Amino acid sequence: MDTMLAGRFHLDSKKFAVEEVPVPVPGPGEVLIEVKAAGVCLSDVHLIDGSLVPLFATSDTVTVGHEMSGVIHTLGPDLKRGLTVGTRVTLEAGKTCGQCAGCVRRRPCTQMRTAGIDYDGGWAQYTVAREDTLIPIPDNLPFDQAAIIPDAVSTPYAAVVTTAGVRPAQSVGVWGVGGVGAHNVRLARLVGAAPIIAVDPLPSARERALAFGADFALDPAADDFADQVRAATAGRGLDFAFDCAGVPAVREQAAAALGLGGCLILVGISPRPLTITEGLTFNYLGKQVRGHYGGSPESVTELVRLAEVGRLDLAPSITGHIPLAEAADAVNRLENKIGDPIRLILVP
Repeated sequence: MDTMLAGRFHLDSKKFAVEEVPVPVPGPGEVLIEVKAAGVCLSDVHLIDGSLVPLFATSDTVTVGHEMSGVIHTLGPDLKRGLTVGTRVTLEAGKTCGQCAGCVRRRPCTQMRTAGIDYDGGWAQYTVAREDTLIPIPDNLPFDQAAIIPDAVSTPYAAVVTTAGVRPAQSVGVWGVGGVGAHNVRLARLVGAAPIIAVDPLPSARERALAFGADFALDPAADDFADQVRAATAGRGLDFAFDCAGVPAVREQAAAALGLGGCLILVGISPRPLTITEGLTFNYLGKQVRGHYGGSPESVTELVRLAEVGRLDLAPSITGHIPLAEAADAVNRLENKIGDPIRLILVP
């Protein structure tokens, strides 16, 4: 076992290819993971198409993939946790530099690095992981479902539970019911939000949203869209609007749908400027806008537990399995919404 396949993105030439590379060796405080499943996310697509630029890249070439699960294959030296070979794990999507107080206190850190963007990720047969980024997973949680928890599920979970703090009976709107938005709907349902209004231009996505627990699924281009939101919320407007698309037009429409004290949560990532053109009513109604980024170690652990005890079945989120060697095809399918995927899974 000297070499392996890995999906590599070359930052200088902007080229992606599945290549044969040396199997990495874990250093102090690290372990080697045999990857069993890796999710394909829009962030991966944006890295490859050049719209997402790494801020803390440690090399000019990176193995893509920040959603992954597998088993511990080899232990590195100087480990502090009682880890054993063969343990089933999922990996946090990011890590801090490990040097600042923010890291020690588990607070957001300006030096947060993301797997598969700033350092080598999981589109590979093997990957090295720092021991503090490992989350054990139970035997009854399949690898493909565990792989998507660190981002596709953890990101909207933290948005709903932490950034928004949604309480039972509060009204929620979710714009963009793709890989993140579909889970945003499910998790809003899990915490008792009511009503839940899903908004997506694709009929298939609206149907999926209803199956995932939305009370209403609306077309944002409908002439009477605003009237439909008012009717669904008994005239009060939304308590929370989650932008899972990262599109300026979505943010405008979502902000306008908020009621008294309502809050727009920016879950989707976009390099484009944030603009809110609504005037006096935004001030008068005391509306808010909150940024959100990713999940947290606590959210991954909590979601693994919810899946383990049967409160959260992630099987419907897995659209298909694709061999690692065909990673470029998976990127194309997600980028062009072929088959309207929630999550495609690469299998080494």
